[in-house]
Amino acid sequence: MLIQVNGHPVYAYTGGKPIDPAKPTVVFIHGVLNDHSVWILQSRWFAHHGWNVLAIDLPGQGKSGGQPPETVEAAADFVLALLGAAGMAQAALVGHSFGSLIALEAASRAPAHVSHLALVGTAFPMPVSPALLDASVKAPEKAIAMVNTFSHSTLCPPPSSLGPGTWLYGGSRALMRRMLASNAETNVFYTGFKACDSYANGTQAMAAVHCPTLFLVGRHDQMTPPKAAKALAQHARLAKVVEVDAGHALMTEAPDEVLFALRDFLE
Repeated sequence: MLIQVNGHPVYAYTGGKPIDPAKPTVVFIHGVLNDHSVWILQSRWFAHHGWNVLAIDLPGQGKSGGQPPETVEAAADFVLALLGAAGMAQAALVGHSFGSLIALEAASRAPAHVSHLALVGTAFPMPVSPALLDASVKAPEKAIAMVNTFSHSTLCPPPSSLGPGTWLYGGSRALMRRMLASNAETNVFYTGFKACDSYANGTQAMAAVHCPTLFLVGRHDQMTPPKAAKALAQHARLAKVVEVDAGHALMTEAPDEVLFALRDFLE
């Protein structure tokens, strides 16, 4: 569905179910050069088990209009505006990587509007190497290959999840190319990574969050190592840390484990 937010259409995948004001709501927020589709298993499960689902494309990329947010703070304001535009008084926020910082900042800014916070593949600080930032502008194909190398562990997904012959690296690279091409005016690759690298409010934001917080981390994550997530968890009021056997691309490498962890946390 399309929701008008700040004067622009924003795409939100609902899992094929209409929005029901009587049900609880969960918002899924993707990372850099991803879109709503990275949450396909988790979003469909919640949509068919009593939840309203809004798995969004961030502004200015994928199927969403508007200008890509240049900071985590701007993206958090967008998420809160989305809740208002969708008529949601409260929602659970689930974010991956860049999306986890967005969810964290949004929960700290409007604690009464966030019932649960799930940070998937998170870290604070979330630095991006100068070489990768430079490559995202001058050699995006090289940068996409670098990100995929660091995002995946050597583990394979269960055949029941994506099917025999699935190539995680190839599928992820294709999605990243598509997202990069979805905005001809702004380099959403650089913009997203720069926002992650520049974000400085993580510790203060975590201390301001009132709701339970899940830290869902990949045991073999090289992009946001588990120790970085655990350091942030020390500042949470109600923290739960769950590790799964995966790298940074948790939702495709360990889809069932991610789903079960979110299910147990939210229900």
